Amino acid sequence: MVNNVQIEQVKIIDKHVDELSELLVKVVEDDASIGFLPPLQFSDANRYWLNVLNSEVLLFVAKINNQIVGSVQLQLCTNQNGGHRAEIAKLMTDPNYRRNGIGRYLMNKAEEQAKQEGRSLLILDTREGDPSNLLYSSIGYIQAGKIPYYAKSANGQLHSTVLYYKRLI
Repeated sequence: MVNNVQIEQVKIIDKHVDELSELLVKVVEDDASIGFLPPLQFSDANRYWLNVLNSEVLLFVAKINNQIVGSVQLQLCTNQNGGHRAEIAKLMTDPNYRRNGIGRYLMNKAEEQAKQEGRSLLILDTREGDPSNLLYSSIGYIQAGKIPYYAKSANGQLHSTVLYYKRLI
């Protein structure tokens, strides 16, 4: 685990958009299943980040030596019957910094913020077989099920996604 990781919330994307775009391109090139396929153009990543933030999406970044090395989103449900829940989305860590606890730090921050937002249930999904499954299980997420043929990889193969939840009480 790295000790000099700082987790902070990004409220204005402009000064971080290029670094976040570089991060997104790197993790997609490294086969992360986060909704994009390689080769991801920097301009497409940039456009994505410029449209992420709104009142329903909270973005957290992990920094080492003032450089962004990871991020996660907390997407707040605004349905009348869903004000108690939020979704964890697009957890990513720079491939050069993986296996150092950065994903865990980001998840802890997202969970802490979810509690502050009055949320008692978190949900997420991830590709079956990815290392992220081990992380989520190790921090108390419970597998609710799988959806086969959910996500396509760059080679055209279809993969299952695993649905997880965690009660925050």
